Amino acid sequence: MTDDDLAGRLRSGDPEAMGEIYDRYADRIYGFCFRRTASWSLAEDAMAAVFLEVWRVRRRVETYGGELLPWLYGVAANVCRNSLRGQRRQVALRAKLHAVDGDASVADPADRVAARVDDERRMADLLHAVALLGERDRQILMLVAWDGLTYQQAAELLGVPVGTVRSRLSRSRARLAELMRPDDERPE
Repeated sequence: MTDDDLAGRLRSGDPEAMGEIYDRYADRIYGFCFRRTASWSLAEDAMAAVFLEVWRVRRRVETYGGELLPWLYGVAANVCRNSLRGQRRQVALRAKLHAVDGDASVADPADRVAARVDDERRMADLLHAVALLGERDRQILMLVAWDGLTYQQAAELLGVPVGTVRSRLSRSRARLAELMRPDDERPE
């Protein structure tokens, strides 16, 4: 079944189409959310919220070049942005409560899992470096290099020529490699 077929069935409210879309794209949306949040647990919550939102707005589903993934990424980007905004508010509230109550925080046992913490630290470092790129370069890097869209799909989604996607991606990758290089390995 094609994505266009699934989109049509989803628009008509077919729950089986929603299940098929979830089965087909949940892992990619989860990875997309992790790359935006740098947290496995936030990514898991965001992924669930993405598919709830997809069902809620199912009548507006769109395909790009016969593909659902670009539209799903758009929904996921909005969910991640809202999730990070909410997380910042929670951190601020905890800080206020901590100042009033002393140590009111409870450690999450999952945070002690070394592999997850290390992944999150590395992803946070990468997200910091990506944030230093220009907005247009960052969008193209994320869509093509991280999320697996083709140059053509990214060009259509962003409304720019394919050549622009290629040149911005090349520039972004080079700049990101420089930003991620340890300080002691950088040329003087």
